[in-house]
Amino acid sequence: MTSISRRKLLAAGAGAGLLTACGSNTGRGGDGTGPGPKLSQWYHQYGEAGTEQAAQRYAAAYRKAHVSVQWRPGNYDQQTAAALLTDAGPDVFEVNGPTLDQIRAGQVVDLTDLLQGVKDDFNPAVLTPKTYDGKIWAIPQTVDMQLLYYRKSLLADAGVRPPTTLDALVDAAGKLTTSKVKGLFLGNDGGAGVLGGTPLYAAGLQLVTEDGGVGFDDPAAARTLGKLHRLYADKSLLLGAPADWSDPSAFLQGLTAMQWSGLWALPQVQKELGDDFGVLPFPPDGPHGRPSVPVGAYGAAVSARSGHREAAREYVKWLWVERTDYQQDFALSYGFHIPARISLAHKAARLRSGAAAEAVRLTTEHGQAQPLLWTPASQSAYQDALSRIIKGGASPDSELRDVVRKVSAELDRVKKKP
Repeated sequence: MTSISRRKLLAAGAGAGLLTACGSNTGRGGDGTGPGPKLSQWYHQYGEAGTEQAAQRYAAAYRKAHVSVQWRPGNYDQQTAAALLTDAGPDVFEVNGPTLDQIRAGQVVDLTDLLQGVKDDFNPAVLTPKTYDGKIWAIPQTVDMQLLYYRKSLLADAGVRPPTTLDALVDAAGKLTTSKVKGLFLGNDGGAGVLGGTPLYAAGLQLVTEDGGVGFDDPAAARTLGKLHRLYADKSLLLGAPADWSDPSAFLQGLTAMQWSGLWALPQVQKELGDDFGVLPFPPDGPHGRPSVPVGAYGAAVSARSGHREAAREYVKWLWVERTDYQQDFALSYGFHIPARISLAHKAARLRSGAAAEAVRLTTEHGQAQPLLWTPASQSAYQDALSRIIKGGASPDSELRDVVRKVSAELDRVKKKP
């Protein structure tokens, strides 16, 4: 899937000042005077009020080390990638990966033993992409997911049932489209940017097979992607909205009857629409189709360059394995995310009823994340082709043949261990 966390939507180009602490606190674990090593912990810059203060509070509660939290604005992935090559980077850091290259280069520390006895409690959809060669390289923190919002009253007025297949979604979008309201909003580019591999999973396929091959070299892929062009050609899609897919404003303002967005939008949607909405997965397509729910997660990792690797590992275990109270607080007290621990997701009061409970169920039963072997080169080739199919009406068969060739070559490259 695409990197679906809306927290990936960071301002670009902040490589300067890499080794300068940004927004770091000067407090230390405990009372700041006791024994213990000094650890540096990096987070990307969350947009949710209170998150930074919470991270600082967790660090200050730790007694075995002095933990200094740094909030990193700008292009966080670039910053961490560069910092892992130096001795001045963080000891502990959150990461959207780590990437296969970072793992193979020995830039991150094996954390497998930290999950002994609790591994099965972590959502496998987000733990699997952080696992390589049977070892775990980051501990998932929270789960973000995407889903389809629909306006119950608009569907009822049009005599349309909530779509449970891709064909039904295409038909519903057409019937819901009027002179003032579009049937569906998949983003201002027609969905090429956000959907990624989601339609392929809905067709019963995948991006990469378990043995590392291309997972969509199948006629079903072209059939499914062709239906996305029908939405565009039928003029059922909202384009040119004031805000893009990650913001629910188009849905809330009545510009569209259905919108693809993220779980983070649910509190705002619920506040403004009450019970007049529902949520669905991306619907299945074809005889082998299945509901498709893209998920993603930042994880806590330890730098191999850390001078206190064992102390850093102990801190990660304390915060992201043992302190389930902090894990639930981090997920739900500031933004709206699903805890990475299945047991916490089921216990959380805010996730136990209504659309939120349905989102948890969909994530648990149908969640799928971008696989570790799916590289930026593969993503670029596929996404460019998807855009040409959706907006340009290019032949799905010929486009996908070219993508399969490029992705196959890329997978052959990355599967060769250095």
